[in-house]
Amino acid sequence: MSEFSNEQIERYSRNMVLNEIGITGQRKINKVKVLVIGAGGLGSPVLMYLAAAGVGDIGIIDGDKIELSNLQRQTIHATENIGMSKVQSAKKFIKRLNTDVKVTTYEYFLNKDNSQEIISKYDLIIDGVDNFQSRYLVNDTCVYLKKPLVEAGIIGFVGMVTLILSDDGPCYRCLYPEIPDRAPTCSKAGVLGATAGIIGSIQASEAIKYIVGIEENLNGRVIFWDGLTSTIHEVKLHRNKDCLSSSPKRK
Repeated sequence: MSEFSNEQIERYSRNMVLNEIGITGQRKINKVKVLVIGAGGLGSPVLMYLAAAGVGDIGIIDGDKIELSNLQRQTIHATENIGMSKVQSAKKFIKRLNTDVKVTTYEYFLNKDNSQEIISKYDLIIDGVDNFQSRYLVNDTCVYLKKPLVEAGIIGFVGMVTLILSDDGPCYRCLYPEIPDRAPTCSKAGVLGATAGIIGSIQASEAIKYIVGIEENLNGRVIFWDGLTSTIHEVKLHRNKDCLSSSPKRK
């Protein structure tokens, strides 16, 4: 444990006493590079728990600035930060929580011109976007680059989470081959803040499990949380041989 300071041993002790993590797992957490796409409703709990766990290098990409309507669910931001870029507000929050974490910020949106360059720099990708166009772009880029992806989406009281490992299982297009024609948005359909907290926390849990090598994960499974009935529904996800994602290994 010589690579850990006494302060780090105390900070991460509740991780290291877990048999599934231990010292070896904590070492992996401290060295991994994770990209979080979106610093909003899902990104807030994801960033909070990854930073608290000691993820060594976190990238955050989001071109939005904080608005008052965000604060109902985007809990890493504060009233005093309205008008600030979300990535700078998120970085400020993380640095207050854990100075061990290196934070790289991208104050713009992911798009088809920059997605491969940015995503290729990281070991694990977590999707916290709020629109289907970006979600499909993230999926397709991760599949092409063979990057593990923790995928999620929320609307109203409902959320879904899955883990996409492009060489070993299905991807988001295997679940939803095409972008829905009339997909609702949170601004029009609404979203319960706690739903974002629940689903984002599951994303963070799946990320930590993947990082430390726990095999009981959501690869090939999708879980749907219904906050109105407080129930979880699981769907088995199978690779679609006609999937449109562009990885040569999937053809």
